[in-house]
Amino acid sequence: MKVIHHISEFDSSEQTIVTIGTFDGVHIGHRKIIKRLIDAANQTNSKSTLLTFFPHPRMVLQQNSDLKLINTLEEKEKILAQTGLDNLIIQPFTLEFSRLRAENYVKDILVDQLNAKKIIIGYDHRFGRNRTANIDDLRDFGKKYNFSVEEISKQDIDEVAVSSTKIRNALNQGDIELANSYLTQAFQLTGEIVRGKGLGRELGYPTANLKIKEDYKLIPREGVYVVQSEIDEKLYFGLMNIGTNPTFDEVNQSIETYFFDLNKDLYNQKISIQLLKRLRDEQKFDGPNQLIEAMNKDKEQALNYIDALKNA
Repeated sequence: MKVIHHISEFDSSEQTIVTIGTFDGVHIGHRKIIKRLIDAANQTNSKSTLLTFFPHPRMVLQQNSDLKLINTLEEKEKILAQTGLDNLIIQPFTLEFSRLRAENYVKDILVDQLNAKKIIIGYDHRFGRNRTANIDDLRDFGKKYNFSVEEISKQDIDEVAVSSTKIRNALNQGDIELANSYLTQAFQLTGEIVRGKGLGRELGYPTANLKIKEDYKLIPREGVYVVQSEIDEKLYFGLMNIGTNPTFDEVNQSIETYFFDLNKDLYNQKISIQLLKRLRDEQKFDGPNQLIEAMNKDKEQALNYIDALKNA
């Protein structure tokens, strides 16, 4: 898959079949659209092309937006690379770009820049300045500029009954298993392992402290999670705590993971950790001994869950 970071850098010598959207989470509904896109491209000897935007349009158009995204841009690129797409175009979304009139957007970008012969788009897609144009307008432009429009119907989308908003809500509520059932792979947190205060090591549970640089990344509800991560081509399971370590009167949120059977120095490494199951809320204990006792129970529960997972 080719990744192009601005429409102007795209080579339009070959005709394309295009779909457009933010595709946050790349969930099962998105996969359905992408499969349709790839099938249509293969049938017409065209290049399957996904046009997405960054930052998310809401972050640009709504100044007070507190929108958090399921994927960082890097995570989304890696997930989409596994789908078989030919081209991923990540267009910078700016106020200037948002003010493009609908016909300019269609002619200058979809036709002239992308050489689109078909647009596959949802029934409720809106575009152009103030999002005033809809799929009927797109069909009219298609007749004028010689491309077809394939509509993903409301029935098709409702059949999947999933949306990025539903996934965000599930993550905010800590329902990681529901979120993962909508996604095509487990929700992940990606960042660099940095030095913490060493509290976990003192308790007999040395943890990797994950620092996520992207402030727009959605962090799920605080609590204790069963997790997994591929490190040096080997899969490790563990326990992640998202929270403020209230037992020690900390105030800043941290993301700390205790990996089972891992004896490696991870400092300064960038890793992705997948969240599998939420075990409990973070709690304030009377002291270290009660915390260790709770962590021992968490570990036992996690190992039972992992065994069941492996034998499923």
